[in-house]
Amino acid sequence: MEWKYHSPTFLSDKYLSPEESLSSYYPYRNFSYDLTRYIKPKIIVELGTHLGVSHFSFCQAVMDENLPTKCYGIDHWKGDAHSGLYDEDIFLLVKNISDTEFPNISNLVRNSFDEALSTFEDGTIDILLIDGYHTFESVKHDFDTWLPKISENGIILLHDIVVRHLDFGVYQLWDDLKKKYPCIEFNFATGLGVVFPNFFNENQVSMINNQAELQISYQNSQNLN
Repeated sequence: MEWKYHSPTFLSDKYLSPEESLSSYYPYRNFSYDLTRYIKPKIIVELGTHLGVSHFSFCQAVMDENLPTKCYGIDHWKGDAHSGLYDEDIFLLVKNISDTEFPNISNLVRNSFDEALSTFEDGTIDILLIDGYHTFESVKHDFDTWLPKISENGIILLHDIVVRHLDFGVYQLWDDLKKKYPCIEFNFATGLGVVFPNFFNENQVSMINNQAELQISYQNSQNLN
């Protein structure tokens, strides 16, 4: 399969203020969009959805590629010590986007990550984005408990892998994972890690890695300008 670059229009943007749209996941949503259209997953799950910038990038790709994929955003929509606490308006905003733009694609699961585990059978999730509470203990627990749910050719995305302030510990888990699995690293902005826990087709890993390197090079050139 050939990787294709797209210039999508993200329907969710019209619901979000400019500040909300520019979340820390913003630099990676085109990659997430292209990745979805490239591997054509059956199930995408996101742990930690907040305003849905990443969730709706997956949904947009599914819609535009006309895939039968189901996208799940799991969150209790209360916030935490890292994101800050927020009120019911955040969930209502995300639900409105989900119901209005992606009614047959987006599934919002208002639950804890552990409680949502039983929703999915082992070996069924093709893309898992881990973006919940960011202490080392929490993110390692999320990775370990959800790993059995990943499909044979599944991919795990880890957000905020270069953040080292406060008690963020995703970078510690990332350092461990790079020793165990084939990985790709986006080291700009807050960082995004791509993990291939079951090490599928080497050509596909190489293809995705090439696209990541091109995007990193482009991002670095933009930062210099």
